[in-house]
Amino acid sequence: MLARLSIRDIVLIDRLDIDFTDGLSVLTGETGAGKSILLDAFALALGARGDATLVRQGTEQGQVTAMFELPARHPARALLTENDIPKDEALILRRVQFADGRTRAFVNDQPVSVQALQNLGAALVEIHGQHDARALVDAGTHRHLLDAFGELESDAAAVTRLWDARREAEAAVEQHRADVERAAREADWLRHSVEELTKLAPQAGEETSLAERRTKMMQGEKIAGDLRDAHDAVAGSASPVPALAAAVRRLERRATQAPGVVEPAVKAFDAALNALDEARTHLEQALRTADHDPLELERIEERLFALRAAGRKYNSPVDNLSALAAKYAADLALIDAGAEQLVALEKAAQDAQAQFKKAADALSAARKKGALKLDKAVNAELGPLKLERAKFSTEVVTDAAAAGPNGIDRVEFWVQTNPGTRPGPLMKVASGGELARFLLALKVVLADRGSAPTLVFDEIDTGVGGAVADAIGVRLARLGGRVQVVTVTHAPQVAARAGKHYLITKDVLDKGKRMATRVNELPAAPRREEIARMLAGAEVTEEARAAADKLIGAAARDEPRKRARA
Repeated sequence: MLARLSIRDIVLIDRLDIDFTDGLSVLTGETGAGKSILLDAFALALGARGDATLVRQGTEQGQVTAMFELPARHPARALLTENDIPKDEALILRRVQFADGRTRAFVNDQPVSVQALQNLGAALVEIHGQHDARALVDAGTHRHLLDAFGELESDAAAVTRLWDARREAEAAVEQHRADVERAAREADWLRHSVEELTKLAPQAGEETSLAERRTKMMQGEKIAGDLRDAHDAVAGSASPVPALAAAVRRLERRATQAPGVVEPAVKAFDAALNALDEARTHLEQALRTADHDPLELERIEERLFALRAAGRKYNSPVDNLSALAAKYAADLALIDAGAEQLVALEKAAQDAQAQFKKAADALSAARKKGALKLDKAVNAELGPLKLERAKFSTEVVTDAAAAGPNGIDRVEFWVQTNPGTRPGPLMKVASGGELARFLLALKVVLADRGSAPTLVFDEIDTGVGGAVADAIGVRLARLGGRVQVVTVTHAPQVAARAGKHYLITKDVLDKGKRMATRVNELPAAPRREEIARMLAGAEVTEEARAAADKLIGAAARDEPRKRARA
């Protein structure tokens, strides 16, 4: 429910804080005191269109803050999750209106879009006036209200899920049929391609591996001759190794005769022979590495050419040819097995359609039963509202050809305002005053089903008085037993039934230089005086005060009965 409304620098309001409670609260005051400004400010906090003229003259910005207390499972909390907004115990909507026309919106002090603010506002509050019945304009809303009244929301949600499943099944059929038809048109080309690619058998990474191998072989071919020449010099017929070895052996035989002279030379020759032997070993290893079969190089080049030619032909990187072959093979399989799979998909689509139809037919029948109960309940409320000659009806038009996610029904509220007149859609047939009373009757019946937790009525009692105004007050009080109700009223009969009474006044400030709107909660005595004023007009008489006492007393006596019905 709405717990507090704070307004800063909006038109005639410089600073205003109002604490609300559950039940029925009324706002009264003389014409021009600022009741409309108060509601315009509240609507701004709920996401209504901003207007630079709302900012109080002489200030750069105005601000409206609405704080709500909600149960943990209220739908508005799901909207917070969708918009990544922190969940605090209280839900605080804030709207800043700048004098240049810009606005900013905040929820729990986190900036949000105006659309997000509107979605939250719609889940929290409904504002209704004599000429503002937006909840009754859209026939989709009528269907939702009927489902809520008949407790059919879970059935309606099931129908929506089955509709989605039906559409998905039909889409699968159409997609598969299109794939089969496309594959059939390309069958000959596909068969040739699959045969060619299967024969080629490309492997992932094969092109890179072959190219690297070819590069190494070509580089080895260039240096192989020099390696052979070097090997011949070290180990061939012209190698100095045999002569050097013979010389070393001769010197070793002479070593005993002159060791100091011979041994250094022998050591040097041994080192040279070891170095030559090591060089020979390295040269032989290099020759083995550089050596290759010319036919192998030719085979590698032919394979690379074939792979790259296939890549150009199929407009695909060589590494993707294997996957492309698998795709073409799958397309061919569609031709061979597609007809059988298509039959299975069509059967699934038919089953989905049958399930949807069964659920939609059952929902339609339940809606028609619920419509009769709703009509009876609403019509029972019309007599006391001076609409005893009118008739309310819920038109449920079933059209299977127009099936959709909400089923096969179009639901619309109709009325007949007088016997002998043609019934028609509520929004077209009812006058402004009648529309407001029809709306009230609907809200009384639907208060705890499909209604926002806070209902605001703006002068819904305009143009009526006496017993009708009292009947409106009775119903608003009854509504207040199930949801929070705030109403702006000129009817003393309505004001007398409120749990909280707020008086809106326009005060003169700064020695008459400016005016400011004020709102004060009235205790018992001032409340009696205000209701007397509403009864008598400018001059409050003792008779008016007595009548006010009588209205307040009657409302107090009705309170136990109202609670019992609630």
